[in-house]
Amino acid sequence: MGPLELQDCLYHCQKASLKLKDTQHDVDTNSANQSDMSNQQEAPQPKNLVRRAKVDPEISSHGQIHDGFLATFSAKDDDGNGAGSDSYTLYKGNGSNFPKQSEWVSFAEMFAHNKKRMLNSCRKFAQPSNTKNEIDAIYTAIQKYSVETLVDHRFVLAIMMQESDGCVRAPTSSNGIRNPGLMQSHDGTGTCNSDRTWHVSSPCPTSQIAQMIRDGVAGTREGRGLAQILNDAGTSDPDIAFYRAARIYNSGSVEVEGCLECGGATHCYVSDVANRLTGWVFADSTCTL
Repeated sequence: MGPLELQDCLYHCQKASLKLKDTQHDVDTNSANQSDMSNQQEAPQPKNLVRRAKVDPEISSHGQIHDGFLATFSAKDDDGNGAGSDSYTLYKGNGSNFPKQSEWVSFAEMFAHNKKRMLNSCRKFAQPSNTKNEIDAIYTAIQKYSVETLVDHRFVLAIMMQESDGCVRAPTSSNGIRNPGLMQSHDGTGTCNSDRTWHVSSPCPTSQIAQMIRDGVAGTREGRGLAQILNDAGTSDPDIAFYRAARIYNSGSVEVEGCLECGGATHCYVSDVANRLTGWVFADSTCTL
């Protein structure tokens, strides 16, 4: 090979080497970018926070709290004031002397203690006991619809325990209006103890448990749920609004003077709910209204 041929060969070899380096640089850059994206996607999420899922259009249109002072924008297990006390205090009046929201127990403690009650709560209805999976499904449904409707999950749990003791096979009650399921909702569709077909589902499907909670929290085609009732509670004081909502959920209205134990339905209802929110589970009630 002559000098010119050798020089020409070296030139082409160097050019090919540079091109190979450029190609390798592009590959390395793309890999690094993909790695960065992967790391961003795999970033750890905060614990105990139910992330905001895409909300059902039907819920977002009329099944959410629209007053910011009442809305709960996350569902943390460790919110609230610890475990509270399993004791009963009789509350009467317009709600001003009832426990404030800052005094409510944490959802984690409240659910854990009521879970013990839920394991045997169906006995009072002569139905098969709740299973662990059914109770887990109740937990998931409360968290889901609390986040979607902005209703405090502790309030949802308190109302559910008051209405059905957490029995997934609670029968439908009726006083002119059907009240089926865990939340004894206003003519809802969710139930595992049908008053129409007389069929009892055991185990109760997860979809039905979710529907029972949804009916009570987001409302039904026939009536309001907790979200709409809170919107219509008629007070700008959030500590009173929840108790007025409890009264309305039970009896349909609040007496003109604001008395929460007055009127029809269950006179101890709101006092019971207040005690559930501060830790009451098994202690004897002292309400004799």
